[in-house]
Amino acid sequence: VGSEMCIETGALAGAALGLIMAPEKGEDTRKKISDAVDDFCNKHDIKLSRKQVADLVDDIKDAAEDALD
Repeated sequence: VGSEMCIETGALAGAALGLIMAPEKGEDTRKKISDAVDDFCNKHDIKLSRKQVADLVDDIKDAAEDALD
């Protein structure tokens, strides 16, 4: 289960990176990342508050932007 979670988390981060690189408004990109995080959490029965999801989305976005620099 651990390696499966790592692979799927990596896939989620990769999807976020792809969304950040796409030429869309920041609000649209943030919404898509947030939806992907929600889907991931629901699929794996992970319970996060709205604040935790927002913080995670910010962290993913920041990490992806750092990777692009």
